[in-house]
Amino acid sequence: MEVVNVSGLKNNPSEALRKARKDMVVVMNRDRPDAVLVGLEQTGLLQGKGVRPALATVLFREGHLSLVRAAHLAQMPVATFAAHLSRIGVPVVRMDEGETRQDMDTLEEWLASS
Repeated sequence: MEVVNVSGLKNNPSEALRKARKDMVVVMNRDRPDAVLVGLEQTGLLQGKGVRPALATVLFREGHLSLVRAAHLAQMPVATFAAHLSRIGVPVVRMDEGETRQDMDTLEEWLASS
């Protein structure tokens, strides 16, 4: 087990992440344990059935990963991952009304010029 303090984590988070790839890291806040960092590769957790797609889905849905990066994490082709998202009701394309209107205007201009 490795130990880092909160100030060390704040000043050099990369060191704590490197340590977490090898062993569990306990983050201490003064004299009390505050958090635990665990490397996902080190634990083998990502190798469990359905873990990669589930994690990729949540990270995409919350806006932390692009569609392509999430599909890569899920170890799926982009089209397959997009179909997976659609099946479970997660929008693949997120656009507000203004963006949708602008895209429709662009499409209509393109169609008119063809």
